[in-house]
Amino acid sequence: MFVFIAIGLLAGLLSGILGIGGGIIIVPPLVFFAKMSQKNAVCTSLGASLSLVGALAVWPYWRAGHVDVQGALLLSPGLFVGWSGAVDLPSLVHAGGRTAG
Repeated sequence: MFVFIAIGLLAGLLSGILGIGGGIIIVPPLVFFAKMSQKNAVCTSLGASLSLVGALAVWPYWRAGHVDVQGALLLSPGLFVGWSGAVDLPSLVHAGGRTAG
């Protein structure tokens, strides 16, 4: 449990300072220190990033008038489709481009 809390604190600090995403900060420590598979680490990182943490992170910027809510909502479908497609990329690469089934 401490490992997850420590990774979360470090990721929050580095993300806030450097503006980089959780994939580069959260996934490697989950793999090496929490002994997760890479797939579980990526999915866990996404789960944390897309939850309440995302809403809390954007809140002060929205209050200051720096968030274009309409623009953010218009970006969302493309992000969803892109993320959905990206989920299948590792298995396609592993299969040599052949689809299962």
